[in-house]
Amino acid sequence: MSLVCTICARGGSKGVVGKNARDLLGRPVLAWSIAQARETGLFDAIAFSSDSDALLDAAVKAGADIAVKRPDEMATDTAPKLPAIRHCLEQAIAQMGTTPEIFVDLDVTSPLRLASDITGAVALLRESGARNVITGAPARRSPYFNLVEQRTDGSVGLSKSANPPITRRQDAPRCFDMNASIYVWRVAPFLEHPAVFYPDTRLFEMPEERSIDIDSDLDFALVELLLRQRVPA
Repeated sequence: MSLVCTICARGGSKGVVGKNARDLLGRPVLAWSIAQARETGLFDAIAFSSDSDALLDAAVKAGADIAVKRPDEMATDTAPKLPAIRHCLEQAIAQMGTTPEIFVDLDVTSPLRLASDITGAVALLRESGARNVITGAPARRSPYFNLVEQRTDGSVGLSKSANPPITRRQDAPRCFDMNASIYVWRVAPFLEHPAVFYPDTRLFEMPEERSIDIDSDLDFALVELLLRQRVPA
């Protein structure tokens, strides 16, 4: 069964300036995801998409097989990610000359994942027969018990109600925070209808310590600290 990995990274970033190329324990942030994809041994090709020539060059040096130049309209602050992922996949298919059955998209700002998380998510897709798999960590707050939302009149209430009301967190359905680290899709349904959620979507659980997404300087510091504990000096 053929597989392709896509990794998409914009050149601009408002939360952490230049974060995708920022040095993280001796290598650019983007290189961690490429190395993890390579470590799995799963992929026929690793395709890296960016609007930045500098990032594309860095990705190729880090081991990416295919460099995909992202159109400017897909690289704005407000552009959704799914079209960029689809564009990267389509360009990879064109360059490979063959269509894979499954593809995996790795978020470049989630370097704490392990290669085993990627292989585990792919295995779940294969075993379940689902169209796609997302990843997440156990939620710190439950929408049934202690996650509240503010209404238009300023009052607050539980985000999700239950009948009868849930009085203990342990009795609430399991809830997860999407960590956006790994997405696994079957190629045919994705190309027909790109989506994050389908009726049969499954979730591969990851621990909180491997689920931090770099979106602020604090996130970067936490990721660096956790990786330093993992990587020998």
